[in-house]
Amino acid sequence: MRRLLLLRPEPGLSASVARARELGLEVIACPLFRVEPVEWDAVGPAGFDGLLLTSANAVRHAGPGLDRLKSLPVHAVGEATAIAAREAGLSVVRVGRSDVRSLVADLPDSIRLLHLAGVDHCDLADARIKSMIVYRSVAIASPGLPLLDGLVVAVHSPRAGARLASLAPSRERTAIAAISPAASQSCGEGWERVESADAPNDNRLLALAASLCHTSPPE
Repeated sequence: MRRLLLLRPEPGLSASVARARELGLEVIACPLFRVEPVEWDAVGPAGFDGLLLTSANAVRHAGPGLDRLKSLPVHAVGEATAIAAREAGLSVVRVGRSDVRSLVADLPDSIRLLHLAGVDHCDLADARIKSMIVYRSVAIASPGLPLLDGLVVAVHSPRAGARLASLAPSRERTAIAAISPAASQSCGEGWERVESADAPNDNRLLALAASLCHTSPPE
């Protein structure tokens, strides 16, 4: 069975390692980024109908300013984000199972949302949404990437895919399991195979990765 390489930053990395090992996989952990808070001018809830959260990192790194917004209902992308919001004392009214664009498309035109986001967030260009940066992912200068020959690599974001592509000159015997089509496209070409999970969450990504780990690399 092939080994699985996980690239995501903490604290998500440890959770993914544990889930992968529960699936019987042999795991190599090599984060390419670290997540850190960004100082922001915390606002109050006035003028907003809710919070838009697209990553659990926003909850983890927003700091004390998040307390001022606890009266706002949360629209979250992904169950992991929703769980982090609930654990922080926020009220989650909607959980998008796909992506942020799909979630926002179903909201009324009159709604006004405050999006607590990362530096590299998706720009929605939507007048209903005001984004405030509360965290950033910083590339680790020398991540110590192992030899990729024969491995399966789980890619949790487009940015991780792009960074992996820049660090991996040899890739013909390496399979990619990506969390979304955008993440798979960011990995570039020349891999043994690149497949996307059928839903953009860690459980489905690891299920895909497990299936790839039970294949054999080309001779």
